[in-house]
Amino acid sequence: MNSNQLRRLFARALSASLASPLVLTGCGDGGISLEGFSAPPCDNGRVSLQGLAPASPTDFIELRLVADLESTPRQMRLSSVGKACETATQPAVCNAELDALASEDGFRARCEMGCYAYYLVTTRGDSVEAHTSRNALAALLGSIDTPTEALLQVFAEDYNVSCTELKHGAVKTNDDGTFSVIATKGFACGEGTELTQYLLVVKPSGEVVEKRTHVLERGDKGCSVGRRPAGLRSDGTVDCVDELGQHFALITHLEQASITAFLRLREELALHGAAVELQQAALRSALDEVAHTQVCGSLARRHGVTPERAVVAPLPPRPLFDVALDNAVEGCVRETYGALLAHHQALHAEDAEVREAMVRIAEDETRHADLSWAVDRWAEEKLSPEERETVRAARQRAVEALRAEVSAPTDDAVLLALGLPQPEVALAMVEVLSRELWS
Repeated sequence: MNSNQLRRLFARALSASLASPLVLTGCGDGGISLEGFSAPPCDNGRVSLQGLAPASPTDFIELRLVADLESTPRQMRLSSVGKACETATQPAVCNAELDALASEDGFRARCEMGCYAYYLVTTRGDSVEAHTSRNALAALLGSIDTPTEALLQVFAEDYNVSCTELKHGAVKTNDDGTFSVIATKGFACGEGTELTQYLLVVKPSGEVVEKRTHVLERGDKGCSVGRRPAGLRSDGTVDCVDELGQHFALITHLEQASITAFLRLREELALHGAAVELQQAALRSALDEVAHTQVCGSLARRHGVTPERAVVAPLPPRPLFDVALDNAVEGCVRETYGALLAHHQALHAEDAEVREAMVRIAEDETRHADLSWAVDRWAEEKLSPEERETVRAARQRAVEALRAEVSAPTDDAVLLALGLPQPEVALAMVEVLSRELWS
């Protein structure tokens, strides 16, 4: 993975379909008993449609998302089961009608800066149909009599089900014909936020009843995206009412902390015998972060805020395994997403000064992400199979944590000024990277 490949991947991510919130996850201690529960049926990390049993048999079922972004509705195909138009008398006509079918309504919908709606499409013989409301979904499914139907009903009621851990997503068939489902709502990123676990019962009629809730994780005020050095002792938060100023103060703090991260990486690369080119790239990255700190600090002060100085505790050089582990999380995941986020801001920020700053920062951060993956490849050859698996698992946990972080809501005016994506768009960007880079 080099900078040009990353740019092409970022271009796909910026225009990709939004991912279903069925995969929202977080981390924390479970509080609801999981005895008797099973993992939901999943396909490529997303809850599968396998196991749906419609009231009338269908050839094909597809979950779609329509997103009205910048007044341009986009129809997106998320997952499917069956073969489209399999029993149609005129398959070509049926498939053409399926491709042309579009809706702006759905059984799960939300409108903020843009509108988002999820709906199902089915084919049955020559019939092609969109199911775009909760009543239509109920008519399609009939009695809820499979675990997958119970999960889909929970999704329609705005809960989230994950494929990663039972405490974030699970299902159980009860003796009375109902289904128990473990699901979540919310996120843990930022002071005052929380990820909440729900025990739900889904009745054959489709009614979803909350039986118990438990807070899995509470957000902290230091949540941010980017490469953070080990030993970071400050969180960058400032006491002010200007949200733009707060944002730039936090970013300035993170950029300054990244200077130490890259200087330390350079020393550790030299210690463990990495090529001079990698060492020089780490030094150049540190110098880039000096410039980023100055630019973002200027933006913060424009809003009347003085950023907090980054405090990083001195640490001795680490073993190669620790370096690789840190690089996988902070570089391959967080910094790679940070580079993509900067590209989004460079395209969408309403504030001209922010847009101009992000054009340069995006290019620099893309090179930093490239360095992270180069270090990952170099270190992998020197690690044991057990160490490589530990690094891979840590990277996947970081991806799950990132999904929760990017779900954090932000004031609409801040989103527009900074060019930050809506939570659904940010999740879509994460899903593209997860599918094409992090898997």
